[in-house]
Amino acid sequence: METFLQLVITGILVGSIYALVALGWTLIYKCSGVLNLAMGELTLLGAYVCLAFYTWGFPFPVAVIATLIVGFILGLLTERFFLRRMIGQPILAVIMVTAGLSFFFRALVGFIWGTDTRVFSPPVFPTEPIRFGKMVLGQVYIWSFVAALLLLVIFVAFFQFSRWGLSMQATADDEMAALSLGVSAKRVYAMAWAIAFMAAGVGGTLLGNINGLNISVGYLGILVLPAVVLGGLNSVPGAIVGGITIGILQNLSGGYLERLTPGGVKEIAPFVFMVIVMFFRPYGLWGWEKIERV
Repeated sequence: METFLQLVITGILVGSIYALVALGWTLIYKCSGVLNLAMGELTLLGAYVCLAFYTWGFPFPVAVIATLIVGFILGLLTERFFLRRMIGQPILAVIMVTAGLSFFFRALVGFIWGTDTRVFSPPVFPTEPIRFGKMVLGQVYIWSFVAALLLLVIFVAFFQFSRWGLSMQATADDEMAALSLGVSAKRVYAMAWAIAFMAAGVGGTLLGNINGLNISVGYLGILVLPAVVLGGLNSVPGAIVGGITIGILQNLSGGYLERLTPGGVKEIAPFVFMVIVMFFRPYGLWGWEKIERV
């Protein structure tokens, strides 16, 4: 039972970071209908930017704030120079542009920082674990959970109560109605990309503190995809619940099934679960189901 509880709790802690990255996936799809295949590379780029600030002597909270600012600016520039030109083009063409951006950002990271694994030195969080009975939890997991939870609350509050957040929801629900009310779709799309960069960058930073940073962090975007599909591609609460669910599932499969197989179950299990869910709920647990009448 102690092992089970430790796996579940650790899965929740890591899943909260997945939820933060999944929020970026959902936000872009919700506003523009585009599946952003560069999400993993946004995570990778943001993590290395934060590492650079931390290496230059910035305190970690200041480095995170600076990363959010840089992510916001990069999101606006990416939308302005690469995605705005694709407005009105087929969705598949826009998705292919995001695929090209993923290779570009990954190559940019390799060119600037190299491909060797790097760590935050000195460690940001205390290395002494916290014990609850027979359970042992690293403080890096706990503090990463707190940081991810705080940012999730801020983002959700932004969507619910700010003018920009309400404009983004209105555009996602009915673009033509939002345009008729004076909402600028171009600005909404730019804001969506800016927030996606910010969320992905902080998520990558927190994961980098857990496992170290290297080019493989970019594959996180694909790993988070089952969480997005599970919750529903256009559901913000679904992205949060889906991220935590996938974190728990990944930990349980790694803890109980890894010993029975040559390896890789921990990475495969979320995708198997995603396929099973899609058989019964093609739009995810909280996604919008499209009904067309002719």
